[in-house]
Amino acid sequence: MTIPIVSIVGKSNTGKTTLLEKLIAELVGRGWRVATIKHNKHGFNIDHEGKDSYRHKKAGAHITVVSSPNQLAFIQDVDHDHSFEEIRDKFITDADIILTEGLKVNDYPKIEVFRAELKRELISAKDGNLLAVASDVQLDVDVPCLDINEPKAIADFIENKFLK
Repeated sequence: MTIPIVSIVGKSNTGKTTLLEKLIAELVGRGWRVATIKHNKHGFNIDHEGKDSYRHKKAGAHITVVSSPNQLAFIQDVDHDHSFEEIRDKFITDADIILTEGLKVNDYPKIEVFRAELKRELISAKDGNLLAVASDVQLDVDVPCLDINEPKAIADFIENKFLK
């Protein structure tokens, strides 16, 4: 069975990461194995100057793996921005669901985070993949509008739609 991908999307400062933290904790507490993918269009660097793995990459290693008894980090040079599907199929094997953040425009089911105080439009309103909106106000939309302050209810929604 293919691991389902659900994207948590929204404009800046709407609370996507905070909601994700709560959803992860809730789903893990229910016994589900959750993987996450955070997309960053600006790039990132988890290696730091002076560390052995940084020196390996700087010397020209195409792939560097840092391993310990409790964690594994995989750093690879890539020739394109990988889709969530490519990342899932290549790297994620031991999960029941993948929750993503970032990459607002994608073909995966989405829950959009919306805050009334920011006075912005929904970015996924016409998106055929919009499953629900997590908001601090009730919105007139064609999908369920879930209370952003009720992460258990949002986790119920995800669990019922993708995990049961």
